[in-house]
Amino acid sequence: MRFYTEEDIKAFDNVRFLHIKTAKAGHLFIITLARPEKRNAFTPTMAEEIIYALAYAHYRTEIRCVVLKAEGPVFCAGADLNAFHDPSANAVNDLLPRIQEEARMGDAFNELLKPCIAQVEGPVLAGGFLMICGCTFVYSVPEATFSLPEVKRGIWPMQVMASLAPILPQRKILEMSITGKAYSAKDALEMGLITHLTEKEKIAEEVNALATQICNSAPLAIQSGMRSLRELMNVPQNEQHTFLKGQLDNLLQTEDAKEGALAFKEKREPIWKGK
Repeated sequence: MRFYTEEDIKAFDNVRFLHIKTAKAGHLFIITLARPEKRNAFTPTMAEEIIYALAYAHYRTEIRCVVLKAEGPVFCAGADLNAFHDPSANAVNDLLPRIQEEARMGDAFNELLKPCIAQVEGPVLAGGFLMICGCTFVYSVPEATFSLPEVKRGIWPMQVMASLAPILPQRKILEMSITGKAYSAKDALEMGLITHLTEKEKIAEEVNALATQICNSAPLAIQSGMRSLRELMNVPQNEQHTFLKGQLDNLLQTEDAKEGALAFKEKREPIWKGK
């Protein structure tokens, strides 16, 4: 990952986050946005904390799935513009290792290369889209809304466009950006912005069920598949099948692939090593 090195994440246990909370349970890693008094609007420091947590999940081989959720009634109100324009309004976390490049959450989510589930129980606005678009699955309650209101403040959701481009047609991106209107969770499901619509009483249970399923699946195969799909866009169409066959051949040589075949033959659950 370009933002933090594997050496950087060795300090993880000594970091006390200001704006997020993290927890690990077996192969599952949970990141919680914890700035509810500011509607989880992220400051430069909060963005770095989120990216650092993603880097930790990326490098730690025992972590197979990430869940992203939020405290309070709003999932994320986007960037805290005051903190971005006025450095004195941004509380610095001195325990956080120095980030290698300017914090870009869209790129950080792209580089995670592990399944990430967003558990959305409130509105998502503006830069909050960088998070949900970067997740593999997005579970949302019906009451949540999704909007890009930047144009009403004289700006434009520039980086969000890059996160939305693989998900929505250009016309829909422009419609959302130009009108700034709020879309319902049902609208978001129909356009593919979210992947699942579930009642508030069931969302945690359903997210946990999916996370458990992911954690029980072959981690190396998932990472290889996610990486191959990402790289596929840079491969000419007439070379894509050859490229993917090569990726499969590499995967077949792994210990996990051999264990999967043996476990199937022996009618038992496989023991994944991530190798």
